[in-house]
Amino acid sequence: MSEEPIIAIRGLRTQFGSQVIHDNLDLEVRRGEVIGIVGGSGTGKSVLLRTIIGLIRPKAGEIRVFGENLAAMEATERRRFEQRWGVLFQDGALFSSLTVAQNIEVPLKEHLKLPPALSDQLAALKISMVGLAANAGPKYPSELSGGMRKRAGLARALAMDPEIVFLDEPTAGLDPIGAAAFDELIRRLQQTLGLTVFMVTHDLDSLHAICDRIAVLAEKKVLVVGDMAEMLRQDHPWIREYFHGPRARAALGEAGRAEGDD
Repeated sequence: MSEEPIIAIRGLRTQFGSQVIHDNLDLEVRRGEVIGIVGGSGTGKSVLLRTIIGLIRPKAGEIRVFGENLAAMEATERRRFEQRWGVLFQDGALFSSLTVAQNIEVPLKEHLKLPPALSDQLAALKISMVGLAANAGPKYPSELSGGMRKRAGLARALAMDPEIVFLDEPTAGLDPIGAAAFDELIRRLQQTLGLTVFMVTHDLDSLHAICDRIAVLAEKKVLVVGDMAEMLRQDHPWIREYFHGPRARAALGEAGRAEGDD
């Protein structure tokens, strides 16, 4: 992986009215890694994701993606940059009035001028990439299970062949088998396509299975960044409870407990 961060956040401050969510937050994301963003309720995990992609305007600080300051860009240049990342929101956030294939073609139509037949072929390719059957294409989101909707949303996020994929609670609402399968899909796509994955999650199994590093949000900033072994060594009360509690012990198993107790 390259040493130059693909995302660099410096001194970020976000707030809604008088409520400060982040204050002087710093974070670097390395090219080609899977980084998991965790934190307690109200720490602004999804707010951070939405701020990076421009849905929320920060009060202060700088966000650089691909080495460029996004806030300083003109609208046309910003749109060009947005083609280089894809986003999977919770539950897929698909347009209910469009079929799966039509949902996937939305960014293609927005950014590219392709013949309809080529758009259809690309949509079919993305459907296959995320492990959906070909007959999912003409179906509407309401006809899909929760896990299938997430895969369809991921296919749309991959429509423009992005370099970064942002995932907001990708395994929320899935049963353990479905969540494990989705984790495996993310890791396979990341390795095959060379993606950088920025993943907001509370799923300890996902953190253990696919994340190269973990960033913990607490006290309005990123408190610590590191791999799972680093998390297990932390003395901060919330971090210790999160990574050493009953759910953590189930996710990490005896090996994780022993390492954390050294």
